[in-house]
Amino acid sequence: MIIKNSGVKQLPKRLQSSFSELKIAHYLRKAGIVKGLGFSCLTVFCLIFSMVFENKNWFRLLQSSKKENLPGKNVVYRFLNNPRYGWRNFLLAVSQDVISKMARLTSSKRKRVLIIDDSLYSRGRSKSVELLANVFDHTSSKFVKGFRMLTLGWSDGHSFVPIDFSLLSSSKPKNRYCEVSSSIDKRTHGYKRRQEAIQSTPEVVSSLVSRALKAGVQADTILMDSWFMLTPLIKSLHSEGLTVIGMVKDLNQKYIYGDKWLTLLTLKELYKKSTPVADSSDKRILSSVIVEIESGIRAKIVFVKNIHQKRQWLALLSTDCTLSNEEIVRCYGMRWDIETFFKVAKSYLQLAKEFQGRSYDMMVAHTSIIFTRYIVLSWESRLNTDPKSLGELFFIMCDEVKELDYQTALTQLLLIMNSILTGNTVESQVISVAEKVKVWFQQLPIYIRETMLPAVANAF
Repeated sequence: MIIKNSGVKQLPKRLQSSFSELKIAHYLRKAGIVKGLGFSCLTVFCLIFSMVFENKNWFRLLQSSKKENLPGKNVVYRFLNNPRYGWRNFLLAVSQDVISKMARLTSSKRKRVLIIDDSLYSRGRSKSVELLANVFDHTSSKFVKGFRMLTLGWSDGHSFVPIDFSLLSSSKPKNRYCEVSSSIDKRTHGYKRRQEAIQSTPEVVSSLVSRALKAGVQADTILMDSWFMLTPLIKSLHSEGLTVIGMVKDLNQKYIYGDKWLTLLTLKELYKKSTPVADSSDKRILSSVIVEIESGIRAKIVFVKNIHQKRQWLALLSTDCTLSNEEIVRCYGMRWDIETFFKVAKSYLQLAKEFQGRSYDMMVAHTSIIFTRYIVLSWESRLNTDPKSLGELFFIMCDEVKELDYQTALTQLLLIMNSILTGNTVESQVISVAEKVKVWFQQLPIYIRETMLPAVANAF
């Protein structure tokens, strides 16, 4: 039964302890997500949070026998549409708390990385949503209605924690179907996020990373796909003290080798004629070379070849020239954690499905709750798989939890190359992500697997 100040008591008992341990109520109040009358914000938050575990949406709950004890429809919608709530501050505080707890369970020598990527936030049937725009979907290679959900996450090779996000519209007015509502108060958090939505991607990436580091998130490397490997952005992230590792393609970008400006393809051909890399223990690593990018930053490019098709190769760039070729490949393989997150958020946690409001604030609020669901599940998974979390004795006696190894990372890269050859890039990546999602789901505690989408749990 739900009463006005029931708070976390309406959650499954096991999740109540996680809410208390992660101080969800405290961070809601700290972010200004409070109200004076009626159902408390914590109660409404827990109600929305728990819907996915009951396999019901808001409409079905209002039609159920529990409707007399539920808050009214307007209560929930006012909660989600409030532009004054600091959802970014809340999400950043919760994620930083979880990251600090996970960091204490692992060795200080272990790689902790930030991962940046975007995914489609589809609103294909909408017409009057604030800042709705035509955005490019990399999966279908078409322009569709919606937003680009630019996401920043953290990983230690075993657990992934989403930190922050921005629902990007288009910076070009001609690509937007709707503009910002004229009634929005320009002093609110909601207005600032609307302004951010029409900025360029490199500007938003820099602000997301800078904000996370200032909040105390511990990381020394950032991983990016080829879409983000732009020279100005690399320079900006490098100035934050981060090592940048990402895939680069044979485009018009140029690099200084010796005293010559060369393209990526020319560098590869030139280096094949030079002395092979002495420390390469795997023949699939074609070569590596130290170059300088336009901003004056020295970088190491590692070429990985396909043993079946010698003309096909991938290039990984690292701004830390001291890393070995194998370590660069292994680190970049950790980027797949964010692909697993996107799949879980959309397929199992009901991202962009539970609520279909027209307000930009509603999309931000609901997405923040989806991210919180994943953070709690990630923490529960870590408690379930890492014996160090059981106490001081286990912390001393147990080994580190397994992280992504070099061979697995290299296999993922070769899968991408094979998909390029066959022309089935999207299908091959979907298969790889599905396997990682299966592993992620199996690591969850049994009580969560039994309550969270039983049909999916049984399929695994």
